[in-house]
Amino acid sequence: MASAWGLVHAAATLQQVSLERTDEGLFLSAVVDYEPAAAVAEAVGRSVPLYFVAQADVYRERWYWADERAATASRTYRLAYQPLTRRWRVSMATGSGPAANLQYALHQNHDSLRQALSAVTRLYGWSVAEADMLSGGGDRYLNFQFKLDMALLPRPFQLGMNAQADWNIDLRRTLPVPPLSARPASVPVRADGAEAEQPPPPARTP
Repeated sequence: MASAWGLVHAAATLQQVSLERTDEGLFLSAVVDYEPAAAVAEAVGRSVPLYFVAQADVYRERWYWADERAATASRTYRLAYQPLTRRWRVSMATGSGPAANLQYALHQNHDSLRQALSAVTRLYGWSVAEADMLSGGGDRYLNFQFKLDMALLPRPFQLGMNAQADWNIDLRRTLPVPPLSARPASVPVRADGAEAEQPPPPARTP
């Protein structure tokens, strides 16, 4: 059954996450507010790469058995400082898991860490399920997760990092899958409890 999940670390907040369903499928948009702690920023400045993973799982509710996973999509972002050019490079791979299995196909260079993080923490029009994956009866919901993948850090940095709050980023939300042609389902989040500003219209991305 769908339910709301909370954030694990207060240094990052999920400001907005929404779904749009069309004849082409299901599309997700999300905005994460993340300000890295000094220890994290220092490590990245010394060319230690960071790996962020966004994952979306669509489930169909079943009263007689465990809910069925109808679709899954994930992305891995690699953020690294390039000392020779003094620029920040963001690379994206479809999927998640061991670094050796990731094939990065999209690369962007940025002039600052803030700009690079903006490219990682804003998802617009991400295709998470094709239309045929949403066919059939039953209510559906989507579990969204955005995290800093500690397992992909260089091994010396993995030791003891799980105990340091500065490195533990794991944000999660659950949203109902809207019916076809409905307004986007969203879970806006702000510290003062007010409705968050809606993101601009999404551009479709695979």
